[in-house]
Amino acid sequence: MHRIFVLLAGFAPAALPAQGSAGTALWRLAAATLPLPPALATGGTGAFWNPAQPAGTERASLALDAIETPPEVGAAGVLVTARARVKPFGQVGVVYGRMGIGDLVRTSLSPEPDPGTIPYHTQTVGANWSAAAGGMTIGATLAYQDTRLDLATSERWTFDVGGRYGVSGALTVAAATHFFSHLATDDPAQDLYGGLELRVWRGPLWGSRGTVQGRYGVATGHGFTADHLLGAGFELGRQFSSDFVVAREGSHGAAAWRVVAGVRLAVGRYRVSFARGAGLNDVGAAYRVGLEATLP
Repeated sequence: MHRIFVLLAGFAPAALPAQGSAGTALWRLAAATLPLPPALATGGTGAFWNPAQPAGTERASLALDAIETPPEVGAAGVLVTARARVKPFGQVGVVYGRMGIGDLVRTSLSPEPDPGTIPYHTQTVGANWSAAAGGMTIGATLAYQDTRLDLATSERWTFDVGGRYGVSGALTVAAATHFFSHLATDDPAQDLYGGLELRVWRGPLWGSRGTVQGRYGVATGHGFTADHLLGAGFELGRQFSSDFVVAREGSHGAAAWRVVAGVRLAVGRYRVSFARGAGLNDVGAAYRVGLEATLP
């Protein structure tokens, strides 16, 4: 059981008053490997964090992310999105994700583990839609989530909405709900994301066009102190991008800090990404590896 306590103390400060919040605690582990605020996530499995994804030039895309946390936590998972452009409705697709902690052993008064393990996992599958008009992009995801913690299970439907708006050519504002199942601002099973992205420089660089962005994000609406994220991004054409974020994780007690950095490379119609999170409270690093294939 000690890994569950590490999870609560370090990665997901919200307690687990219900199985729904137990599932969301695992998804916050996945979010801790994002090298940018969740509201600003685009491309790849970005639709999992913000349903409002900018319209690309590709006809369809398929993306896969694999997530691995440190042994002290022992959580791992996978995210999958498949999206296609359907005129005149915009982009439609499906999202799927699963996160779990393995090898949780039962203990009693004896120092030896009791027979059997404790299952702790959550998975979600949903339908996603987004459309763009002018500088505004809106989106929605209807999903079904199933969570199991030991002998207790939870099943619920969630409906998330998101939007992003280009205030100017240099400033973008984004917001999204995450796993909302009812109207509340203090439910640990839900999150509300917000983000700002400001382009601070753009110009020719090494035979291509370089761009530098500054970013700020917040995660709130979950019943404990808000999380604040501050970061930056660099793009070199469509071939290379790197992102960096410093996050102050809120909690019911003392706050904690984490740092995440990531890179993405484009090779033909494939994009490969890698991110590393330094972890909280001296817990080891977490990793994310992603692959996206697009159909022009």
